[in-house]
Amino acid sequence: MTSIRLFLLSLFCLTLAACQPAEDSGPATETPAETEVADRILTGGTVITVDGDRPEAEAIAIKDGRILAVGSADEIAAHAGELTEVIDLAGRVAIPGFIEGHGHFLGLGQALMILDLMPTRSFEEIVAMVAEAAAGAEPGEWIVGRGWHQERWGDTDLPLFDGIPHHRSLSAVSPDNPVVLFHASGHGAYANAAALALAGIDEDTPDPDGGTIVRDDNGEATGFLRQAAQDPVRARLVAAEAGLSDAERQARFERQVELAGEEALRHGVTSFHDMGTNFADIDRLKALAEAGRLPVRLHVAVRHETNEDLRARVADYRMIGHGNGFLTVRALKRNIDGALGTHGAWLLEPYTDKPETSGLPQTSLENLRETAGIALENGFQLNTHAIGDRANRVVLDLYEELLGARADEDLRWRIEHAQTLHPDEVPRFAALGVIASMQGVHATSDGPWVPQRLGEARAQRRAYVWRALLDAEATICNGTDVPVESISPIASYTSSVTRRMANGEQFFPEQSMGRMEALYSYTLGCAEAVFDEDELGSLTPGKRADIAVLNANPLTVSEDELAGLQVEMTLVEGEVRYRAD
Repeated sequence: MTSIRLFLLSLFCLTLAACQPAEDSGPATETPAETEVADRILTGGTVITVDGDRPEAEAIAIKDGRILAVGSADEIAAHAGELTEVIDLAGRVAIPGFIEGHGHFLGLGQALMILDLMPTRSFEEIVAMVAEAAAGAEPGEWIVGRGWHQERWGDTDLPLFDGIPHHRSLSAVSPDNPVVLFHASGHGAYANAAALALAGIDEDTPDPDGGTIVRDDNGEATGFLRQAAQDPVRARLVAAEAGLSDAERQARFERQVELAGEEALRHGVTSFHDMGTNFADIDRLKALAEAGRLPVRLHVAVRHETNEDLRARVADYRMIGHGNGFLTVRALKRNIDGALGTHGAWLLEPYTDKPETSGLPQTSLENLRETAGIALENGFQLNTHAIGDRANRVVLDLYEELLGARADEDLRWRIEHAQTLHPDEVPRFAALGVIASMQGVHATSDGPWVPQRLGEARAQRRAYVWRALLDAEATICNGTDVPVESISPIASYTSSVTRRMANGEQFFPEQSMGRMEALYSYTLGCAEAVFDEDELGSLTPGKRADIAVLNANPLTVSEDELAGLQVEMTLVEGEVRYRAD
């Protein structure tokens, strides 16, 4: 992992010289005697390449979907022909296309088709949204939403149970429709009376393994279902959709892909690490890739399949760069714990604000070990969701057990989130070659309430310790966990650099990334996390021409201006797929 450190050293002068005149942009690019003609040229701005050999340039030449050359405006002008399209950057900044390092692609599309609860700031506001939806719904039609978080709500006069009101007021406005509203983290759900009845959840229903049916003082289910307790409601929702025809299901799927792609491209995201898709959806994605209809590059992890099915079928699904580089499937995904927000992350010590629990493990170690064996046998990465410090320790112990004898192999297994780490675990990432797939925006989104969960001292030493991981020479791949958060790389980049929360305070800023470190984590770092550094992650001749154009330079604007950066153009394979109005 020392390559990251060397790369950053080579870019040190870039930050210092970013405001210097254009003639200082670097050595001349060598061109062959018969200069190749470009299909498209971007010129007249700043090019941040994230390439240590030439960190900055003025222009880019593109041919056949790949970077032909980078250099000064005069050098790249030599590649212009009669049919070359020349795009004037007009002082704007071109960077490698952002790579979403951990998200849920189809989940993003689905989130754009249901109630968006992320902006809500009170329970009463959610009830009002459901009332409006119920007024326009047919009797028996499901009402689905996602994005609420109890820590964003203000005070309420309603009695609370584990921080959540009883479902009575929600049920009163939706008596004829089952309602399920998924927590922002996806690790909990809130259901009304109709949905609970369909799922068979009442005062006599026992808590399932790995889940909690939150109850009131009389033992009645309040509607809040933590972790595995939401599965019966999810099953009834899936069953309700089973009546769709094949054509309707395919149309719905394609609409999810379309909406997710539009949202990704609007934010400069050209590649997306998808953390959870089953075989059936992979078949559909493969067909779209072969038809040239995937809007961004997808690196898909197989999820929601049993170990038995994985063992029987996963070898047939391994594909790298399928559909001209738009679909790769070479990872398996498992969850070992839940989320901090729902008290589901698995901790070494009890929660400060709920001392009767240390979290809810979601996968047995035996099951995870079996999945790991299947990954090794079939040439797959293993991507394990681990948020709590105990969960991360257990996963690293398993990785060390299985990878120790294969230290000479470049396997790049990952831990997804790694939000809470005991200091002893930090150096193990680099030592084992494990990728820390983390989401910068989670720190500032969660920051106001994390000390409540962990206590101030534990939060300071263990929560979102990016600086400690980078100093230990671990590779961080950045992202957003969309639709848990907005897909905006600008928001996550800004959080990575400033760790400034919505209230203006900084969440333990000593763990911040430098600006180039944060950009690396969103480009080349994520390319390395999926073995794609030779194709993506930097604007290097020969690599794919996936480019985002920003209105200003993320390395030099003031800290106050970072959040105001805008994506003005997105190119995939050298083609403009998004342009701001």
